[in-house]
Amino acid sequence: MAINIGIYNKIINELISANVALIAVSKTKPNEDIEALYQLGQRAFGENYVQELVDKQSVLPKDIEWHFIGHLQSNKVKYIAPFVYLIHGVDSLKLLTEINKQAQKAGRVISCLLQMHIATEETKFGMDASELEAALAASVHLPFVSIKGLMGMASFSDDQEQVRKEFKVLQHYFQNMQNNFGAPFTILSMGMSGDYQMAIEEGSTMVRIGSLLFGARNYNAN
Repeated sequence: MAINIGIYNKIINELISANVALIAVSKTKPNEDIEALYQLGQRAFGENYVQELVDKQSVLPKDIEWHFIGHLQSNKVKYIAPFVYLIHGVDSLKLLTEINKQAQKAGRVISCLLQMHIATEETKFGMDASELEAALAASVHLPFVSIKGLMGMASFSDDQEQVRKEFKVLQHYFQNMQNNFGAPFTILSMGMSGDYQMAIEEGSTMVRIGSLLFGARNYNAN
């Protein structure tokens, strides 16, 4: 078992005092590690790969809240639509429309976060401001999706000022959403193992932490 109980308890105490939710990023990690955190009280887990998520959901406790935090392809939405708790990375109106379609088939409403591109790297996904506004406007006509807020990933950089600037940009758009659209946007998902404390300082309400809890990822296991 690779779980560091002391670090988990430290992070949980930090987040409780800041009123921030923890998503334990369990991608590529074995079921035993997830079960170990589950026994400590953790219920929200994040996965990046559809097949891995489907496999884990089928055998692990049914009260786990599964968050899909990776880049989701439209043709794979149907596999997670029956059970996914929150989709973090909705990076296009096309994807949002497909989620609505598959949610209707599954007979449920799926909660989503719109992903904004805030990093300097072109490899990261996400919408720009105009695409975000278009998705919000269109969502009025998509009754089987419920947009809860925004998600973003800062640059993978040692330049702390750059990372903080990107978090501020995302927080600015989140505030604009709350002020201008009147819907219950309550989740700002930003911050990971290396920058979650800064993200919280800049207004994050949900952080996605993997390596601090589980150790380094083993991609060969996937």
